[in-house]
Amino acid sequence: MGFGLKTTTGIIAAVLVTAALAQASKVFAPLAAALFIIAIVWPIQKQLQSWMPKLAALAITIVATVAICLGFASLAAWGFGRVGRSLVADLPRYQALYSATVTWLDGHGISVAGLWAEHFNVGWLLRATQQVTTRVNTTLSFWVIALVYVMLGLLEVENIRQKIERLDNRTAARVLLDGSTATAEKFRRYLLVRTKMSAVTGLLVGAFAWVTGLPFAFEWGVIAFVLNYIPFIGPFVATLFPTLLAMTQFESWPAVLGVFVCLNVIQFAVGSYIEPRVAGSTLSISPVVVLFSIFFWTFLWGLFGTFIGVPITLAILTFCAAHPSSRWVADLFGGPDQMKPGKP
Repeated sequence: MGFGLKTTTGIIAAVLVTAALAQASKVFAPLAAALFIIAIVWPIQKQLQSWMPKLAALAITIVATVAICLGFASLAAWGFGRVGRSLVADLPRYQALYSATVTWLDGHGISVAGLWAEHFNVGWLLRATQQVTTRVNTTLSFWVIALVYVMLGLLEVENIRQKIERLDNRTAARVLLDGSTATAEKFRRYLLVRTKMSAVTGLLVGAFAWVTGLPFAFEWGVIAFVLNYIPFIGPFVATLFPTLLAMTQFESWPAVLGVFVCLNVIQFAVGSYIEPRVAGSTLSISPVVVLFSIFFWTFLWGLFGTFIGVPITLAILTFCAAHPSSRWVADLFGGPDQMKPGKP
């Protein structure tokens, strides 16, 4: 009875915590992203402030972090800009393709014009524009709040560590210190794995576009590299646009379908097969848990959860491994080499 009561209480607590995280996503999502960034850049901050004032080190660290993020965004903007100009230049071809498709569908009893007039009107366009504007504003607010958390957090890392070391509860102090250190190391390894897999994806996509004669092969590789940091959503976008370009470059629909299928095979093979196994081996986490965490946190926090779903799960498993009473969770969902407390 006691075990059943504890299990029921644990399930209820988990449901309540999940609901709270979903409802307060605007508060917790930027904080989680900031903690992830702090863990990544803290070695730089620590090294700099060992031989210069803390505020000067903070300024350099923040500027370098923002510059790297803007650099990735600029790469994506450059690639889409070059491809976008080509798509605009090919608008007459797309118009002709659309007209031919409408004629073919009308000949088979499917009225596309009626559907277009019913669903894609001026009101729909205004609503779509409003949604895009709202999404952009939300994204900017998210990263501004996260950046403020990062700046304040980097200034408080040493103070928080000293406070934890002075705790009377030595077990809690050890779990917090060991768990934080191990989590930060895993975050850095996770980002390294993600970067390597993104590079592999970009190379494969660029090589495929070059072999098939698809224009802008280098640009497609760059776009695939950058967007691969966004699980599932990024690869979908990196697959859709080359297929749209292929519609005007190749004469046959089988060739267009072949481009679409091959690009999806590349994205699936790297993103859903190779990367989860590499991440699982390197980070001691089950590949199934990697995929589940992406879907789960995307469901809770949307696109922001997609970014940080795996790091959050890594942190939970690492802290579970640091305490004997919860180590079974890490053993169950982690890999065979799940980090034990005290391991470097």
